[in-house]
Amino acid sequence: MHTDQLFPRGDKAPANYFTGDVSVNILVPKDETGTYAIGDVQFEPGCRTNWHTHPAGQILLVTEGNGYYQEKGQPARIIRKGDVVVIPNGVVHWHGASANSHLTHIAITNFKDGVNAAWLEPVSEEDYNSLPKV
Repeated sequence: MHTDQLFPRGDKAPANYFTGDVSVNILVPKDETGTYAIGDVQFEPGCRTNWHTHPAGQILLVTEGNGYYQEKGQPARIIRKGDVVVIPNGVVHWHGASANSHLTHIAITNFKDGVNAAWLEPVSEEDYNSLPKV
């Protein structure tokens, strides 16, 4: 447990969508309009999502640590506490902690036709290990 975390650690994230020790605490389940959900996602060092998309976009609010956000075909962006990442509809991307730091973000994920994400392949170890160290 990190001493400065805002919310308690959630349930272990599914291994078929994440690499490493990641937990998700659903703060606001899919609301009555069926349009969004909010979760606190905690990544241990070196842990990350698979590549994926969101049919109706997502917003990440980084609350702790250092990590990366990368869109397919673009260089990885370093993200830190206080950063906001706006992910457009349908953009293939991944996000997660750096090798030397944990990362926590609040994810505001929108739904379209009952779906909030389409999961793809894992980020390769080779690609992840080639990122700048933070």
